[in-house]
Amino acid sequence: MTARTRDFTDGLSAHAPLVFAFVLAAAFLLLLITFRSIVIPLKAITLNLLSVGAAYGVLVLVFQEGWGEGLLGFHSNGAVVAWLPLFLFVILFGLSMDYHVFILTRVREAYDGGMCTQDAVSHAVKTTAGVVTSAAIVMVGVFAIFGTLSSLPLKEMGVGLAVAVFLDATIIRGVLLPASMKLLGDWNWWLPRSLGWLPRLAPEAEFASARS
Repeated sequence: MTARTRDFTDGLSAHAPLVFAFVLAAAFLLLLITFRSIVIPLKAITLNLLSVGAAYGVLVLVFQEGWGEGLLGFHSNGAVVAWLPLFLFVILFGLSMDYHVFILTRVREAYDGGMCTQDAVSHAVKTTAGVVTSAAIVMVGVFAIFGTLSSLPLKEMGVGLAVAVFLDATIIRGVLLPASMKLLGDWNWWLPRSLGWLPRLAPEAEFASARS
């Protein structure tokens, strides 16, 4: 069992950088093509990594350092289960990107409709706040249930996901995203001339036109 665990951990450590690189590159390319901007994908990746990093920090404090052992009902073994960091990265990056694209799509629609970037951001936050908050409440509640289980790996997973989704829906999407977009203004939509050949994608607008 010890040798098997060592081989599993070594395999994860060797291939984790490839997974990180693939996910980040795919997210960058998709956002670059969708929003025709260099700034948007770089900012999205940075903000998503902040929520993932916060989840890692909480896991270390709670399950490695033993903070809140009595509250959560467990005894720290001084480590985080080996598969959890990579698992959390993939899941949280997908969830964070879902929120991000949902809000950015509303911003882009308002901007293309004639609003300045500042007004478009305010409009997008107002129109998406209810959906984002409701979805976050449901997910945090579900993940928090895993934090009450006796199995330590499941408890770690539940706490990590619940904390990350809560921070992502409040500090990241509610504060940092709109603040950074307002500060950058029209620079949000900057695209080098060398990338002007990228296709223009407006699936929702085309769908609305087709229905009308």
